[in-house]
Amino acid sequence: MELIGQGMEGAVYDLGDGSVRKVWFERRPEDVLPLKAFLDALPELPFRTPRIREVGAGENGFAVSVEDKLTGAPLHEAGLPEQVALDAFVAVVEALRGVRPGPANKAMPVIGQPFWTGSWGESLASLVRRRAAVSKVHLERDVPGFPELLEDVLTALTELKGELSVVHGDICRPNVLMRGSEVAAVLDWGFLSTAGDSTFEASLAAGFFDMYSPDARRLDDLLTARFADLGHDRERMRLYRRAYAIITATIYDENAGDGHYTWCINQLTR
Repeated sequence: MELIGQGMEGAVYDLGDGSVRKVWFERRPEDVLPLKAFLDALPELPFRTPRIREVGAGENGFAVSVEDKLTGAPLHEAGLPEQVALDAFVAVVEALRGVRPGPANKAMPVIGQPFWTGSWGESLASLVRRRAAVSKVHLERDVPGFPELLEDVLTALTELKGELSVVHGDICRPNVLMRGSEVAAVLDWGFLSTAGDSTFEASLAAGFFDMYSPDARRLDDLLTARFADLGHDRERMRLYRRAYAIITATIYDENAGDGHYTWCINQLTR
């Protein structure tokens, strides 16, 4: 077996027969089964998505899964013109926008916990409230008027209505595989994957295309405008960006010392 990738949740090995083995670092087999069901429920799309064929346990009791191997060049390594790369992001978001969710999509845990507590907006507000409590000391220090901002976000979320789609929740360039100028596959479902508002996906994708370079704000604005032209409400995109920033501010570093935390603060204060 050849190690072909490693992330926060596991290491991936090429089995040489068109499939890969993922050795999960912390998830047990029962933790992976909801993701398998979520992926199985996805319809045929213009690009491939992961399919988990088997789920078992390793010697340490943590999950080992066998999945189809998805091929292509990660978008950030594909060497494509800017416009082609932006088009790929829009194509992924709009393809998922048309997918109506089923029970398996709603059953998916979000950030490791059950998510649906009411409507989409109420469920998202509940997650924001829980994560705000975790990051409170940092956010109140670095975001002027944070308690009032939080209440505004929570109120606006609970009032949301609209049709639901399937949401990936982490459309970023490493997760989009390209074959030439076409999207070949979308990887790494599970962190924020659920049934939800496609405008949530659009808002996050616009911000994730480039988070840290000097061009980040320009590219964010370009994609936000593209999504607005496709009918995604700008104010709702802004609301979702703030919600995401609160949810994930300290998700990677509980001491708020990483670049992601800085990015989240910028979203809350800009």
